[in-house]
Amino acid sequence: MLERSLEARSAAARGRAGYSTGVTLIELMVTVAVLAVVAAIAFPSFRGVLHSNRVATATNEVVASFALARSEAVRSSQGAGICASTTGSGCDGTWADGLMVWADQDGDGQLTAGEPVLRFVALADGFDVDGPEQPFAFDGRGRRAGNSDALALQPADCDGGSHRRQITLSTTGQLRTTKGDCE
Repeated sequence: MLERSLEARSAAARGRAGYSTGVTLIELMVTVAVLAVVAAIAFPSFRGVLHSNRVATATNEVVASFALARSEAVRSSQGAGICASTTGSGCDGTWADGLMVWADQDGDGQLTAGEPVLRFVALADGFDVDGPEQPFAFDGRGRRAGNSDALALQPADCDGGSHRRQITLSTTGQLRTTKGDCE
């Protein structure tokens, strides 16, 4: 009983002595100001990270499409191709719109009516893509069949930094991806 009354008096004394359980307005304002300064310092570097991740994602989509085309060419022993496509139903549009992979059943390196479309990738908005006018083509042994050999992509709002990716297709059908500065 004595302990309980001491605890009650001690709690009452804390309340009268000015002990507070909340946060004052000044403490809150100082915390917000510190967070604003930290955010202002971190934001420019975070933008670079966002650009890098977007470019890596788009590059991986393109590389996966090339790998699919080459594996289909070898599997079928007939060939496959990749071209710029807006909708995935024909070789139209620009590389920035998207790309389409098809099984080149007649081996001519061009999309012909009746050839099956294997994959369509719509690239995310905000990319500049430099690519050839002609499709990329693989022969039945997985080697490059056409003259198209390189594709480059970078963010449209790239303001410096090494966010440009060059994807090069060798004559043997191997891909090489290199980083470069934005142009």
